[in-house]
Amino acid sequence: MSPRFPDSVNRARRAVEAALDPAGLNLVACSGGADSLALAAAAAFHQRRLAGENPVKRPDEDGPSDQASSEDVPEGEGAGATARVGAVVIDHQLHPGSEAVTATAAAQLRGLGLDPVLSVRASVDPASGEGPEAAARTARYRAFAEALAQTGATRILLAHTRDDQAEQVLLGLARGSGTRSLAGIPAVRGPFRRPLLGLTREETEEICAHAQLRPWQDPANCDPRFLRSKVRTEILPYLEAQLSGSIRESLARTAQIAAEDADYLDQQAKDRFAQLLHDPGPEGQLRMELSALLAVPPAIRRRVIALAVVAAGGANPSFERLMAVEKLLGKTGSAGPIELEGGVRAHRGTRGSPDYAKLVIVPRLN
Repeated sequence: MSPRFPDSVNRARRAVEAALDPAGLNLVACSGGADSLALAAAAAFHQRRLAGENPVKRPDEDGPSDQASSEDVPEGEGAGATARVGAVVIDHQLHPGSEAVTATAAAQLRGLGLDPVLSVRASVDPASGEGPEAAARTARYRAFAEALAQTGATRILLAHTRDDQAEQVLLGLARGSGTRSLAGIPAVRGPFRRPLLGLTREETEEICAHAQLRPWQDPANCDPRFLRSKVRTEILPYLEAQLSGSIRESLARTAQIAAEDADYLDQQAKDRFAQLLHDPGPEGQLRMELSALLAVPPAIRRRVIALAVVAAGGANPSFERLMAVEKLLGKTGSAGPIELEGGVRAHRGTRGSPDYAKLVIVPRLN
C-alpha cells in the first residue's frame, strides 16, 4: 500500500498556484523553518511542471513518491503550469551558526529544483528604537527589495500561516487597534503574496515530513522575551485551554471579516477624499470644508483625514493624533496647529483668513 498523501500538500499546491505570477519570476522567501520550506515544496511542484518533469515524482527523489491519484495534481493549467520559481534565503545574522543555517536551507531549495536561489544578508540595527522584532523585519524587507532588484522578480511568496494570523490579530486587540489592524496579515500587498494563510503550522510540518525536508527550529520562536513568541508559546495555548480550543481559527476568521470591512471603508474614504479635496493651496496645503467633513460618518472621516496626511507627505497618523485633528473640526476651542507624523501639521482656518471654515493639512517644509 502506498503511503498516505496528505491533504495539506494538495491544499498548499493549489494556494501557491493561485499566488504565482505566470509571466514573471517568483521568489520564495525562506528562513529554513518548516513554514517556508513547506511553501518552497509547494512552489517547486509547479516549477517542475514548467520544466516538463513528472510532477508526481522527481528523478532525484529516493523517498516515497506522491503517488498517482487524480487528487495529487491541481486541476487545470493555471499559473502554476507556466510560472518560474526561485528563492531567496535571508540571513539575519542574529544567531550563532546562521551562515550554516542559510547554506543548509539554500541546498534544500536547490534540491527541490528552485532556480535561482539567492542568499542575502540582512543588516539588523541592534540600536534601533523599533525593538528587535521590528528591526529584523525592516532589515528583511530591505533584503527583499535587493533580491527583487537583483533578479527582476515580480513576486515574493511569504510563508505566514493561519497561526501567524491568529497571533497578529491578538496583538492588534491588545493594542486597541482599529479594523485595518484587526484584519491582520494581508494575503496580497505590493509584490508580496502569502498563500499559506489558510494552513496551520502543524500542516506545514506535515508537508515538510512528506517531502523529507529538514526544517530549522529558530530558538527565537520559543523565547518569551519577544512579544510574538510569548503570544505563541504562552498566551494562545492558555486561551485554547481556558477559553476555546478553536481560538486560532476564530481569530483568523476575525481577520478575514475585518479585512473585507476595512477594504470597503478604505474605498469609501478614497472616493469621499476625492470629492472633499476641492481647494488645494498654492504651497501644497490640502484643504477641506469643515461642514462637509462633519457630515461624513466618523469611520470614513478619520480615514479621509489620514489620507490627507499621507498625501501631504506624512505617515499614517495614530488614533490619538486623528482624534486631536477631529477636535479642530468644531468652531470653538483651539484652531491648532496639530503636529502629525512625518512633520505634517493640521490647523483650522480662522475667521478673516482665506482658509476660514476649512481643515488645512500643511506639508512638511524641507
